[in-house]
Amino acid sequence: MNERIAQNLKDAMKSGDKFKLSVLRMLKSALQLEKINKMHDLEDAEVLAVIKKQVKLRKDSITEFEKYNKEEEINNLKKEIAILNEYLPAEMSEAEVIKIIDEVFEELKPTSMKDMGNIMKVLNTKITNADMSLVSKIVKDKLS
Repeated sequence: MNERIAQNLKDAMKSGDKFKLSVLRMLKSALQLEKINKMHDLEDAEVLAVIKKQVKLRKDSITEFEKYNKEEEINNLKKEIAILNEYLPAEMSEAEVIKIIDEVFEELKPTSMKDMGNIMKVLNTKITNADMSLVSKIVKDKLS
């Protein structure tokens, strides 16, 4: 994964794609910081976690910029997310997420919102590539 990102960084430099180059440099910096914090070379799963965190930060920023109608910033963040998503596995569809949630509900048989923590803990192990805010919303709707 690290080699792929490094190669894409070189390709962006050669092609003169300044936007993609800046996004990949930010990603490379985030990976380097994580490598320093963990004190070892990052494995692919750890690289994916860093990329997911970067995507989440940008999605949160979009939410903030929407409050102030900052269209240019929103569009730039969406482009950044698209570039970062190239390194992530395809997200699960809502139907797939709902199916897994239904299975967990059948298994745990929750009775109230107090069971939310246990449900989310199990879902975090079963759902690896989906928007967890969507998962949380679906679980809340099913519990209420």
